Amino acid sequence: MSLDFTTLDALRTHHPAWRLLRSDHAPLVASFLHRVFVAPNVRVMAAADLAEALEDELYALRQQRGEDNAFPKSGIEYLNDWAAPDKGWLRKFYRPGTDEAQFDLTPATEKAIAWLAQLGERQFVGTESRLLTLFDLLKQMSEGSESDPAKRIAELHKKRDEIDAEIARVLSGDVPLLDDTALKDRFQQFMLGARELLADFREVEQNFRQLDRRVRERIALWEGSKGALLEDIMGERDAIADSDQGKSFRAFWDFLLSSRRQDELTELLDRVLQLPAVADLNPDARTRRVHYDWMEAGEHTQRTVAQLSQQMRRFLDDQAWLENRRIMDILHGIESKALALRDAQPAGWVMDMPEPTADIELAMERPMFSPSIKPVIASLSLQAGDEDIDPSVLFDQVVLDKARLTRHIRHALQDKAQITLSELVSTQPLQQGLAELVAYLQLGSETFTTVANEETQELIRWQAVAADGSDLTRSARLPRVIFMR
Repeated sequence: MSLDFTTLDALRTHHPAWRLLRSDHAPLVASFLHRVFVAPNVRVMAAADLAEALEDELYALRQQRGEDNAFPKSGIEYLNDWAAPDKGWLRKFYRPGTDEAQFDLTPATEKAIAWLAQLGERQFVGTESRLLTLFDLLKQMSEGSESDPAKRIAELHKKRDEIDAEIARVLSGDVPLLDDTALKDRFQQFMLGARELLADFREVEQNFRQLDRRVRERIALWEGSKGALLEDIMGERDAIADSDQGKSFRAFWDFLLSSRRQDELTELLDRVLQLPAVADLNPDARTRRVHYDWMEAGEHTQRTVAQLSQQMRRFLDDQAWLENRRIMDILHGIESKALALRDAQPAGWVMDMPEPTADIELAMERPMFSPSIKPVIASLSLQAGDEDIDPSVLFDQVVLDKARLTRHIRHALQDKAQITLSELVSTQPLQQGLAELVAYLQLGSETFTTVANEETQELIRWQAVAADGSDLTRSARLPRVIFMR
């Protein structure tokens, strides 16, 4: 972006972040929204709860300043004012099927709050970790774009030699360790990246909403065929999904959904937060579960995209219903005009019809007669046999013990935050085959919270008995299903 006078003057007038910094109530807005939304990583809050929290904040400020008229409006009036189009600091909306207003932070407000947080004097400013990060990024881009196999192999050999040399130093007793300064430097760089990542989710979500708004405007003003409209809309959706932002978000989500990666992140965070140098920085208590905050924010973005898709489908169905209604109105108009002209028939010829003719069917063209087949029923008398048959087989039924499956899932989730369906089956094999596998999927949709990864397929096997009594192995391939705590 060019920082010329015209651009900056337009930003000063129209950008919500700049308007927030220029506002007389900027300290109240920034401090309250940071405490309520940014610090606890809250995405959406009901209007009643947010107004109550703001009323407590206003009461405390009035007591502190000793001025009863310092903030004369009520909490809900301030919230509606901050969500007005001329402010744009909050987003006010209604969930489908509810009449209670909801509030969410806009990306511009989060940017302004993040900029204000950087104005304070920092006790420690690290530069080494940033330089190493930039150097690693350049190496990744250079190595990832190299198409010469010889150069790639030479680079891999170089890395292997460096790793072998480091292993030799460690075996000889020379174990290099980071000092306290380097640890603080890298931890601050990690926290900065973690906060920026949480802020990026709101901007991604806002971009999807803007796409949905543009598509609705296009549908409302469309004058072509419905097929061309759907092709245009689906092309726009595919363009967003295949864009750099869409690919990056999908890769991030796939990486974070891996249970192995989550366990690794949890272990690394616990180990780093126990270091004395990091403990001296007094990190936030939420740092230990920052990867779960990433997952919660990403899941909220995914739910927003799904809701937008459902609303778009409903909007298209409404448009089709209105079009069908218009067609029926035209047909009713034709019928009413025809009934009005029934008693006043026009003079002269109205319609020409071809002369009626007889259909000639020759005798030899008719099919020959074929008599119907009459079944012959033999009159046989049934005799009772003397076979000793166990009638209990007729009453044998396969009963699935869903309570046992539920206890197994809950017991597995006591030690892990999430577990896949294949892991559940491996620890407790299927006893009733495909019916038990379907019962697991039913429990995932009714009792537990599950996430399905369509891009990763898993093969689940179980033992069964053939008709001749021999053992055989059956299998089913389905997307990875993750049960979450």
